[in-house]
Amino acid sequence: MNRNLSPAARHMARVAAKQAAVIALEEQGSMANATVYEQFLAKLQQDHLRLKQIQSDQGKAELKRQLLPEYEDYIKGVLESGAGVQDDVIATLMVWAIDAERYSDLAIPMATYVLAAGLKLPDRFARTPATLIAEEIASAALERLKTGNSFDVETLISTRVITLEHDMPDQVRAKLELALGKAILKASDEVEFNVEALKLAREYLARAIELHSHCGGKKDLGKVDRLLKKHADTVG
Repeated sequence: MNRNLSPAARHMARVAAKQAAVIALEEQGSMANATVYEQFLAKLQQDHLRLKQIQSDQGKAELKRQLLPEYEDYIKGVLESGAGVQDDVIATLMVWAIDAERYSDLAIPMATYVLAAGLKLPDRFARTPATLIAEEIASAALERLKTGNSFDVETLISTRVITLEHDMPDQVRAKLELALGKAILKASDEVEFNVEALKLAREYLARAIELHSHCGGKKDLGKVDRLLKKHADTVG
């Protein structure tokens, strides 16, 4: 549970988590009462109390960023098991990984596991896992794009793929489609003109507006249409 553990101790923590998940699956239960799970659950509760003492969202995200490495061996062990038993530690840490912007290496693999296994979030989270995953990642992307920065398109595509078959409010689905459209449009601004990328951006933006007419994508859709028309006029 400590990032300063020796490689052997870290390996043992990973193996213990994997074995506990497999045993829990065989017994058709949850990770509750497994020694390694209870150890990390106790640590999680202590760290949660530390987070509650911080009022700043950015401050909370930074602390989560610092704490996550201490859980990585447990995370890897459980994900490697593929057991898919209820695990409040994994479910909570998935949310932390999103907040800490650890998307490709932690958040997306954990979200894939959580959704495929049908894990529930602890009671303090009001949204379903799919809704939370889609909305939080989309919101992070939109905030970054709003300040003129880019956002990893692959992260948004992965988020869309793993949540596509899950029920959620149309406004949330629209936010994710909007983020994808905007992210692709931003990426296309940074490279040479790409018709196919613009067409893809248009598809996501149009879908977002169809789901939620006030999602804020109409200006971007107009920009895409103008660019595509200008290109058609030029090549025509």
